[in-house]
Amino acid sequence: MPQGGTVEIRGVTKSFGALTVLDDVTLTMPAGSVTAIIGPSGSGKSTLLRTINHLERVDRGFIAIDGELIGYRREGDTLYELKEAEILTRRTEVGMVFQNFNLFPHLTVLQNVTEAPVAVRGLSRDEAERQAHDLLARVGLADKANAYPRQLSGGQQQRVAIARTLALKPKVLLFDEPTSALDPELVGEVLDVIKELARSGITLIIVTHEIGFAREVADSIVFMEQGRVVETGAPAQILTHPRHSRTAAFLAKVL
Repeated sequence: MPQGGTVEIRGVTKSFGALTVLDDVTLTMPAGSVTAIIGPSGSGKSTLLRTINHLERVDRGFIAIDGELIGYRREGDTLYELKEAEILTRRTEVGMVFQNFNLFPHLTVLQNVTEAPVAVRGLSRDEAERQAHDLLARVGLADKANAYPRQLSGGQQQRVAIARTLALKPKVLLFDEPTSALDPELVGEVLDVIKELARSGITLIIVTHEIGFAREVADSIVFMEQGRVVETGAPAQILTHPRHSRTAAFLAKVL
């Protein structure tokens, strides 16, 4: 398995029109760490994730993975946006798992997992299929290689989406509310896969409302509100003895 990358977020600010959704966010996620980002709806959590892999451009600040910017090159103090092809190449370092799976409905599970390694990483079809079978076994779906997404439960589809993301061997994996579209009885099977990944050495950043899960798997928890990082710390500290009254008020509602 690849080693995780260090994610450095420095002074990131992002507005949509008059609305500031990220307000001077600075965070460091060490290589191989698991960070859970919690907070009320509209606090900027998902936008922050999307800036890490440059699905959203930032207005100010920068984000680097192992010291390398994803969407830009730096000359002195000036950032120049890269061409789309270069951005796509660098983006392969950062996998993203969305709320609603985003599988290709017309492709089998195996094809969903092999497409990107062949197209982006240049693997041979045979090699990509070998790797895909290994990854499907890892997420507990070895027997579903020839099924189509519509034949799977939501939990199975999300596990295929995780396998597909792992196929590019990213240094960093982003999860945006990975269980929010699932029926309650299917949440556990997806969280179990993420728990296993948490031990694998990839850097994980998880936006979640599953506070118990965050307590169990995260090395650190980031609480965001109104586009700002209010506080960050170890799960025991943040969830049991939050330093900030805003964090305490949020946790009182959700715990």
